[in-house]
Amino acid sequence: MNFFEVIETVGKAIDATGVAVIAIGALLSATGVLRRLRTGDAYKAFRQQLGRSILLGLELLVAADIIRTVAVTPDARSVAVLAGIVLIRTFLSFSLELEITGYWPWQKNRQPAAPEPAGQSATT
Repeated sequence: MNFFEVIETVGKAIDATGVAVIAIGALLSATGVLRRLRTGDAYKAFRQQLGRSILLGLELLVAADIIRTVAVTPDARSVAVLAGIVLIRTFLSFSLELEITGYWPWQKNRQPAAPEPAGQSATT
């Protein structure tokens, strides 16, 4: 087995792992929602869990695309296709992150402003 075949196999394995993460995550999210039906927060919990699974799966799929494109066929056309795929998947990842957490990925470490004590203003 030569270098290119090994890289192609590794890329396919990471692709399969990404698809499996999304599929298993969807199944786990669906079973988890059945337990939460009585509490009333089933929909929100389902969306968050499913979104996290999709995010992780997308990251693995992007990694596999990068490995296969850069290591196996690094010509201008394949790199351009990779750039388009990465842009689309990055947009999807950002959108999912916003849906799950309510913040853009670069706002995660942001702390909410502490409320001022009653009767005090910022100028005193």
